[in-house]
Amino acid sequence: MIDARVSRPAGAAGWSAGMLAGVIGAAALMAVLSGLPATMPLTAALAMSAVVALVLWGVGGRAPGEGGQAFALCNRVTLLRAALASLLCGFLAVPAALAQPAIGWGLLAVAVSALALDGIDGWLARARDEASSFGARFDMEVDAALIMVLAALAWASGKAGAWVLALGLIRYGFVAASALWPWLTRPLPPSLRRKAVCVLQVAVLAALLAPVVQPPLSEGLAALALGVLTWSFAVDVRWLWRQREWRV
Repeated sequence: MIDARVSRPAGAAGWSAGMLAGVIGAAALMAVLSGLPATMPLTAALAMSAVVALVLWGVGGRAPGEGGQAFALCNRVTLLRAALASLLCGFLAVPAALAQPAIGWGLLAVAVSALALDGIDGWLARARDEASSFGARFDMEVDAALIMVLAALAWASGKAGAWVLALGLIRYGFVAASALWPWLTRPLPPSLRRKAVCVLQVAVLAALLAPVVQPPLSEGLAALALGVLTWSFAVDVRWLWRQREWRV
């Protein structure tokens, strides 16, 4: 959950409600065209509702100097990425449909779009001088949610075993561990390695949606991504351990 001390920008409610309506409409249309049950759009709607709750309730506090900011363009792009992740989440309710090539290619297109937009929101924040603690944390949470959904789709489609869920769960495990060991909460220095591993992680999971990527290739790619991600987290934990004399 986003820390309550990070403020909600003005206009967030309107944009969030509009995006929720868009997800419901798009998911319903996809379900009708693909002959899918109502559980698909319902699941997508519930996922997007969770995002809206995250924006409106999870960031309900106020940080100094940020309370009056508008819901910047970069945040709207991040919200669009969350909407795409919600559409993907809807297909977890209809795992049998994942075997259909047309649906597989469609989901790949949605995932690639979400990945492309991940670079755009950050660029907009810097180019328009709209960077904020809200935007940074919102972007991080959407990244984590997208990865978790893609990992779940890889498992549901039979592209890899349940172990592939670790690609999404490692980050949440790290957050949970920080509650037990406060030294893990120390801010990490900027890292190109960390960004590259995140891109690789999402790219591999997106590629697993392609109908032509089947076991054992899909399992090998997922295992490679998991190995690299585990190494990256180990590097960060080692650095934090060496700095553990720092206290919250």
